[in-house]
Amino acid sequence: MFFFTLVTHRRRHLFSTAMARKCLRQSIVEEQKNHTFDLSAIVLLPDHLHCIWELPDNDSDFSKKWGRIKSRFSKLWMDTGGKEAQISQARSKHRERGIWQKRFWEHRIRDEEDLMRHVNYIHFNSVKHGLVRCPHAWAYSSFERCVKQGYYKHNWLCDCDVQKPVISDFLFTGDMFGE
Repeated sequence: MFFFTLVTHRRRHLFSTAMARKCLRQSIVEEQKNHTFDLSAIVLLPDHLHCIWELPDNDSDFSKKWGRIKSRFSKLWMDTGGKEAQISQARSKHRERGIWQKRFWEHRIRDEEDLMRHVNYIHFNSVKHGLVRCPHAWAYSSFERCVKQGYYKHNWLCDCDVQKPVISDFLFTGDMFGE
């Protein structure tokens, strides 16, 4: 299992739009169909995402998977009228786009405690960034799915009186991206 952080180019708020979220969802689903992996947890913020993948045995080639996801997203984004940020001549020379930061951060999950710490980090991230007061109020994470699976109580670290979940347009379901 691996924890990842991916950031948009110059921290642009691409994922504030429904179209960008749809393009990302489609890119991840397509990659899962072609190169199996489980998306165990995710949070999508305006300018970055965190997630945990569980890869099949004997498969640790997450770099190529992320490369294809980022490439597919960029094509879909541009095809739907999305704009890229201005880039340097050096980036242009290497055929890079002004959509994603060049690299991503990964961390191999060491044990159950490490997994718990990272899943909690993912689900609290929208609160940490001041986007909402409670994890259940952020629509773009796997938090509600984890509540349904019994991993959390719905009021985990809740700081509000409203206990109703926010329904995501990112379509988090039992298999995270089910139709």
